[in-house]
Amino acid sequence: MFGIGVPELILILIIGLVVFGPGKLPEVGRAVGKSIREFKKATTAVTEELEASPEKPRREAKAETKKEETAEAEAK
Repeated sequence: MFGIGVPELILILIIGLVVFGPGKLPEVGRAVGKSIREFKKATTAVTEELEASPEKPRREAKAETKKEETAEAEAK
C-alpha cells in the first residue's frame, strides 16, 4: 500500500522506541490503532451513505430549487 517493507518497518519501530521510550510505545500504538479504526468507520459510513442515495442530475436539482424558490416567494 505505502511501499513499506520489513527493513523500513523495523527502522520506524526503532525510531519510535528511541523517541517515545519503551513505556509509552504501547500507548502510542493503541492510540494510532484507535485513530485508524475510527477513520475506517467514518469512511465506510460516508461511502455507504453516498451509495444509498444517488445524486440527482444537476439540471433536475436546479429545476427543483427554482420551483421551491418560486413557491416560497408566492407564499409570502
